[in-house]
Amino acid sequence: MMSISLNPYLFFDGNAREAVHFYEKALGGKVMGIMTYGEGPDNPDYPLSDDMKNRIMHAHLKVGEGDLMFSDTYEGMPYQPGNSIQIAIQPKEEARAKEIFAALEDGGQVVIPLHKTDFSPLYGMVTDKFGVSFNVNVPMDQPEE
Repeated sequence: MMSISLNPYLFFDGNAREAVHFYEKALGGKVMGIMTYGEGPDNPDYPLSDDMKNRIMHAHLKVGEGDLMFSDTYEGMPYQPGNSIQIAIQPKEEARAKEIFAALEDGGQVVIPLHKTDFSPLYGMVTDKFGVSFNVNVPMDQPEE
């Protein structure tokens, strides 16, 4: 049986480094690595501008058991922040859900305020200042460990 791991890969237009550190703080994550385009091998056929050299080619943020990947688009590539993907976060504690929601809300916009639902003691949706949408959902009673 083959194991597989899936994770969101978020793209930004020159502000991926800012986003990585924002999510590191907001979600309590740990930066595992950041590599710029300038740190990659030189290709004389495609010289990089100074701006391009500083853009993030790949960054990895560990959040709990999950992984978020980040990259800046290539200079001049069309970029459209959007809601075609959402990140689901399931903190077990309501207090932690409130902290995360408040951190993501800073500079962003609440789509659905945190509230009790039939499926969750606390659920809400927020779009952060980068245009990334998050579903924050505290799971129903979990069995005791």
